[in-house]
Amino acid sequence: MPDESDMKTNTLENKSVQKIDIVKVKGNESFPYTDDLSVEEPLEIRISYGSNEHRETKNISVTMRTPGNDAELAAGFLFTEGIISGYHQIQNIGQPQAECSRNRDNIIEVELVDDFIPQLKNADRNFYTTSSCGVCGKGSIESIKTVSTFQHIEREQYTLSYETLYRLSGNLQSFQNNFSTTGGIHASGIFDFKGQLLALREDVGRHNALDKLIGHALFTGQLPLKDKILVLSGRASFELIQKAAMAGISVVAAIGAPSSLAVDLAKEFDMTLLGFLRDNRFNIYNESSFHRIIEK
Repeated sequence: MPDESDMKTNTLENKSVQKIDIVKVKGNESFPYTDDLSVEEPLEIRISYGSNEHRETKNISVTMRTPGNDAELAAGFLFTEGIISGYHQIQNIGQPQAECSRNRDNIIEVELVDDFIPQLKNADRNFYTTSSCGVCGKGSIESIKTVSTFQHIEREQYTLSYETLYRLSGNLQSFQNNFSTTGGIHASGIFDFKGQLLALREDVGRHNALDKLIGHALFTGQLPLKDKILVLSGRASFELIQKAAMAGISVVAAIGAPSSLAVDLAKEFDMTLLGFLRDNRFNIYNESSFHRIIEK
């Protein structure tokens, strides 16, 4: 089982949940109540790169996130966007010392190794954060193929039983500490093919939860995640499948629905994509890859 302290990092830090006094109404009665809310704050991701003589600092992105695991989020974001290709390109990561204390909590700076030039041209591809930004379909898929480190990864033979699949959504939800507290947060979890949860991250942004998870895998030397199953607490968007493809993940199971572009991308990368995984049922969106792994 996953390390319990790892699963509860955000809760123990007491940064991801905020208590607020509200009025609760039930029927014709109302009463004061203390509610738990998921915290949402901006995180500015910066990179520092260049030589000892001259280093440049650049603001890469601002994302709305749940505080906690910010270093994993920044590293995972840089990796899934193709700006870096591995952990060895990171020299240091943390909050900038020069900022005032209030701002420092919402800024993370990634210092890259000397003389490494990040692939900032890849940043022009898609720093989108919502589904309404007008990302073009086929062009976006082609651009991902050009930056994915694991695009030609060889798929090994793994088998997965229906019983294991049916347990995944319940196992994910049982470890969603902040969701059970607030009811308003997304989760991404990595499982092995026996259905054991290996790591989980939560965030108000579904893409941030996955970046945190991939950042964790980057820090611990687990990439590519070709022998793992990614389980998403909600729907499977194009952006999430893109990040999964960048991490070499071969199986994605979502409790919600996929988008049409997510299905196209999964087929392009020969990725098994399942949706509506709950209540002992699911939909298969890439049939050929599914029949390759399911236990006969």
